[in-house]
Amino acid sequence: MGMYLPVRSWVPSPVPKGKPQPSAVRKAEVLFAFITVRKMGLLRGSHGRADGYLPIEKCHTNLQLGSGVCRGDGTAMSSKFRGGGRPRRHALHALHAPARHPPALFSGSASALAARGGVRRLPHARQTRRMLRPETSSAVPSPPTASPLSRQAPSQRPHYGVGVQETPQSCPSAWTSPPGSSGVAGDRSGSSSLPGRPPCACPERGSYLGNKRSYAANIVASSFTFGTSSSSAQDTSYPQVLKTPPLSAGNLQRSGCKSWTPQIGYSATSSSAVSAHAPSVIVAVVEGRGLARGEIGMASIDIKSPQIILSQFADNTIYTKVITKLKILSPLEIIMSNTACVVGNSTKLFTLITENFKNVNFTTIQRKYFNETKGLEYIEQLCIAEFSSVLMEVQSKYYCLAAVAALLKYVEFIQNSVYAPKSLKVCFQGSEQTAMIDSSSAQNLELLINNQDSRNNHTLFGVLNYTKTPGGSRRLRSNILEPLVDIETINMRLDCVQELLQHEELFFGLQSVISRFLDTEQLLSVLVQIPKQDTVNAAESKITNLIYLKHTLELVDPLKISLKNCNTTLLRAYYGSLEDKRFGIILEKIKTVINDDARYMKGCLNMRTQKCYAVRSNINEFLDIARRTYTEIVDDIAGMISQLAEKYSLPLRTSFSSARGFFIQMTTDCTVLSSDQLPSEFIKISKMKNSYSFTSADLIKMNERCQESLREIYHMTYMIVCKLLSEIYEHIHCLHKLSDTVSMLDMLLSFAHACTLSDYVRPEFTDTLAIKQGWHPILEKISVEKPVANNTYITEGSNFLIITGPNMSGKSTYLKQIALCQIMAQIGSYVPAEYSSFRIAEQIFTRISTDDDIETNSSTFMKEMKEVAYILHNANDKSLILIDELGRGTNTEEGIGICYAVCEYLLNLKAFTLFATHFLELCHIDVLYPNVENMHFEVQHVKNTSRNKEAILYTYKLSKGLTEEKHYGIASAETILPLSI
Repeated sequence: MGMYLPVRSWVPSPVPKGKPQPSAVRKAEVLFAFITVRKMGLLRGSHGRADGYLPIEKCHTNLQLGSGVCRGDGTAMSSKFRGGGRPRRHALHALHAPARHPPALFSGSASALAARGGVRRLPHARQTRRMLRPETSSAVPSPPTASPLSRQAPSQRPHYGVGVQETPQSCPSAWTSPPGSSGVAGDRSGSSSLPGRPPCACPERGSYLGNKRSYAANIVASSFTFGTSSSSAQDTSYPQVLKTPPLSAGNLQRSGCKSWTPQIGYSATSSSAVSAHAPSVIVAVVEGRGLARGEIGMASIDIKSPQIILSQFADNTIYTKVITKLKILSPLEIIMSNTACVVGNSTKLFTLITENFKNVNFTTIQRKYFNETKGLEYIEQLCIAEFSSVLMEVQSKYYCLAAVAALLKYVEFIQNSVYAPKSLKVCFQGSEQTAMIDSSSAQNLELLINNQDSRNNHTLFGVLNYTKTPGGSRRLRSNILEPLVDIETINMRLDCVQELLQHEELFFGLQSVISRFLDTEQLLSVLVQIPKQDTVNAAESKITNLIYLKHTLELVDPLKISLKNCNTTLLRAYYGSLEDKRFGIILEKIKTVINDDARYMKGCLNMRTQKCYAVRSNINEFLDIARRTYTEIVDDIAGMISQLAEKYSLPLRTSFSSARGFFIQMTTDCTVLSSDQLPSEFIKISKMKNSYSFTSADLIKMNERCQESLREIYHMTYMIVCKLLSEIYEHIHCLHKLSDTVSMLDMLLSFAHACTLSDYVRPEFTDTLAIKQGWHPILEKISVEKPVANNTYITEGSNFLIITGPNMSGKSTYLKQIALCQIMAQIGSYVPAEYSSFRIAEQIFTRISTDDDIETNSSTFMKEMKEVAYILHNANDKSLILIDELGRGTNTEEGIGICYAVCEYLLNLKAFTLFATHFLELCHIDVLYPNVENMHFEVQHVKNTSRNKEAILYTYKLSKGLTEEKHYGIASAETILPLSI
């Protein structure tokens, strides 16, 4: 918006005779302020132009200084005019207040300039800043309109209706950063609250949850206006979120819901690798009604990645596929229709989901927002051109379209932003493209979490995870939980791993480049979101992410060079994707505005410096002046601390933290020098191991001026960055290809790295499960010595193995070993064996755990019966089934009967089944069924010298036939129990 001053309210008066003439310093500071007004626009008047505006150069420039009067400089206001006339409201105040502008230039430039050595602060600057504060606004922000640099007046702002009536809560300060919205990880220096800012007003009718800290609550009066997507332009009314009684504020604690919603404004720093697997997925689920009951539509979006995944499938009465898919997604929040959870009449799907996801936040919205027509419109508007073929797949998938409509409407509300047109990758995933591993099996096999200690990495994920990027780590996790079933795709991955192992130069070259990438998916997600309201923090975040974008694009050429001489199909395809000319176009446009040496750096102070000096000089005069001012303030801080060190003869040094800003640190023996002996000038003293950190009143003031100057720099830089982003936006979607390429290459490099640490072999895919001298991959990582290797051979003619042996002989470990090798093979990794051949498993089931379940009121026996029932309901001919010691929770006769009946049922399938048991009576079933084969683990008997009895020596070797050991349980107990028993 232009800057105008009403001519009639600004009557220049001559300097009275006898008054001292203003000094050169005074003239300089007034001239700077005057130029500021001049650059920001025109003066409002009725002379010189047909449109009623008077160019600023036509105005009288004689200014009166002294006695607290500073006319026309834009930074102070006189209580009276020397030349007569009544006092008027200051022109800047008249202009700024309706538009809710922050004091960007006028609060920092002159005052920061005055901080220099020979320049005094302008009089009444504090009064002016107080006048420039915007009035408290109670309006809820409207969807964005116009371009980032639009100068239109603010329009009428609609109120978004919220269904639940709640007591309005006090909101944080308008300029306070929302959690998780830093411009750079660990750096909040540019995001602190502006002094004197009024608190924002809360929505009139409450928020989605009673204490949800949604981004919509952080309403801020902003001077920046943004563009909008076509979706929000058509419909500015947001959904009424109806809190049905089961999900009312009072009952949320019952289901253990977490009242937290993620916000935008974060940056794609490398530290995001720490939280790469933190929940960030929001899922909408809807079920058909009437005859369509059991038809499920799902839509999910990861707020760290601009990708929507749609699914629609028919499920059984216990909703196995829904629960499994939700477990894999590990959602932060689940959205369902309000009609699914009516008190006393909630659907079975809703009940099962709430039972299985007690720690997930649930939100219900009105059924009308599950609109398949609106969902299809969303996809047409938001899906990027490269993935527009998904429209053909989902046109008749009414339930997933309904789910995506509700999902995007909800995300727009909680994020207080909209996705830009043609900015999202939309994929449709049926239930047939990957193997299904239920959550119980994933836990039993320790795929992601160790059952003994959740903090250690003794899991399959830990064995294979040598990824260098958060995107690669996420891809590895999702592949382990959903292995591939397409042999051609698996072999393409195996070819890549083989080439990486055979060419060391390729391996180390790729690994070096990949390790320098940041979280590309998260970066793209931030760039395609258009905030409806902006804060200082959001401005800082945009600047940071533009630097990250430049850093990322500069790595494209080194990555191409590394892939140039590859031979495998998949690596050549990735090389081809990097040939996209849009990468060069974006980088060239960025380099015209951003300095060549602006790049991602570790450390909050380093990154803060990069953001301050990101934009090239001579693009904006005031930005250059503000940066010089900031530099001088920082130099003054360093000089002041050096003077203090000389004054008190102490080893003081300048330190910086995002929370405190600049402070003083002193390394010394704290036991010799107590804090009481420090000079009284030092305040806020904190003691660490061998150092003191403190500050002073002068340093606090200089920090405040530094922050003031910094906010001004960010404001001006942000306006330049917004203009740049609007120019490169049409090309930015090539980053989808780049993120896919980087994450996949990272995962394949991780597979190759794991192979170099052990003697893994490339698997083959046939109709037979054959493993020669295979071993347990997790046990190998834990053990000092290499685990005992065993052979496995299962065909359609002998697809049922009954495994017996004494306690502790290795039965459970062997079963897990088979499943882990199967998963490793199907994700494209080599496996721990001398030779391996696998049949593709569409489902992997396990029944291994012997724990009870207090939460579902299930004893050990009931829990194993539920797990077996789940297997029997869902197993098919392409399944891999592992059952360990079924029927132990009841008496022997009943246990044998149950095991026999289960075995007979599974023998009618062509599934590969391994059944470990202590019931030797089951071994005789091979007389009736020729596809049964008995195996056992060998043991040796040695003399126990301490007890003069024979003891069992475990060999962990698998052999054919059933075990001949008798009373091995008693033999095992004798080695532990006291002699008196």
